[in-house]
Amino acid sequence: MIQRLLKTDSDLTSLILRIVLAVVIFPHGAQKVLGSFGGYGFSETYAFLTNAGFPGVLVLLLFVAEFLGPLGLLTGLLTRVAAAGIGVIMIVAGVTHFANGFFMNWAGGQQGEGFEYHILAAAISLVLVIKGGGKASLDGVIANK
Repeated sequence: MIQRLLKTDSDLTSLILRIVLAVVIFPHGAQKVLGSFGGYGFSETYAFLTNAGFPGVLVLLLFVAEFLGPLGLLTGLLTRVAAAGIGVIMIVAGVTHFANGFFMNWAGGQQGEGFEYHILAAAISLVLVIKGGGKASLDGVIANK
């Protein structure tokens, strides 16, 4: 089972997708967990999301996936698990932003953000779940031993 989870090829594309997704997602996790990048930090974000109706255990899983997931992607460790967690987050976030329409709010002319970003991040996550970590991943090193 663990071998199937870690198995990957040495594809450069997977490496590129891992790095890009990690760099884009990590600041969002750091906002929620550490309060970095103008975020509210663990306690305030937890309170906000649980008050909005999300179960506490799911909020904690969100924090793990959005903060530790990108670290897994950067190193290529448990790539499929990290990507699956991020993919689920992006699907849920996309659904919550659906009422705002498709487009991001680049010009500030709409009430909230659209869901186009979430589709891209979910698609990248899906590719990584299917292909694995690719070149320069710890998954590949472990699987080849």
